[in-house]
Amino acid sequence: MHKVVSSAEEAIQDVFDGATIMVGGFGLCGNPENLIRALAAKGVKNLTTISNNAGVDGAGMGLLLANGQIKRHIGTYVGENKLLEAMVLDGRVQLDLVPQGTFSERIRAGGAGIPAFFTPTGFGTVVAEGKEVREFDGRPFIMERALKADFAFVKAWKGDTWGNLVYRKTARNFNPMMATAAKVTIAEVEHLVQPGELEPDLVHTPSVYVKRIFQGKVFEKRIEKRTVRKVAAR
Repeated sequence: MHKVVSSAEEAIQDVFDGATIMVGGFGLCGNPENLIRALAAKGVKNLTTISNNAGVDGAGMGLLLANGQIKRHIGTYVGENKLLEAMVLDGRVQLDLVPQGTFSERIRAGGAGIPAFFTPTGFGTVVAEGKEVREFDGRPFIMERALKADFAFVKAWKGDTWGNLVYRKTARNFNPMMATAAKVTIAEVEHLVQPGELEPDLVHTPSVYVKRIFQGKVFEKRIEKRTVRKVAAR
């Protein structure tokens, strides 16, 4: 049950060139910031990343793009990442865009041991190209394969030393699903507590899925695009 490591650097010591890595987060919310920075410093190459988006220029997974570490990205949204757009257009990064609901279900299926499933989403579009099509109740469905990874980087609000995790609000996005779908799940937490300090009914990710856990040192919690309400003139 000894899962606590001292730092992000120690946690990723066995991440290798060519690894497939799931990275939690929705935009910049719920990103495993410390793990991403450590991976950028480590410099491993030819990575396949699975994440909702690829961060923004200069932050989140944008750091890995800037380093030229990502070979292929599987996600749902290019967002406002101009570097990703440029790298895809000139062939430096292969991009697989997946409808967001399908993306979530592919990860959930990977964690549940389900190799594939059928969905109507994407039929009749480029999403369906090259995929098996079957008809159910008079409606065409396409087959989507599950997503799994060598590593999953997740970020939680609280975690205990056994690896039980609790996420907070929007940060409970893709993190819980990804935690189940990788050979090695690494969790960074804002608060590391002792077993028994978390209310069992509130645990989102049970410890059985987590291989390593540590308390992060720096959380910027950047806002991808700040929008504020205009104050009416008096």
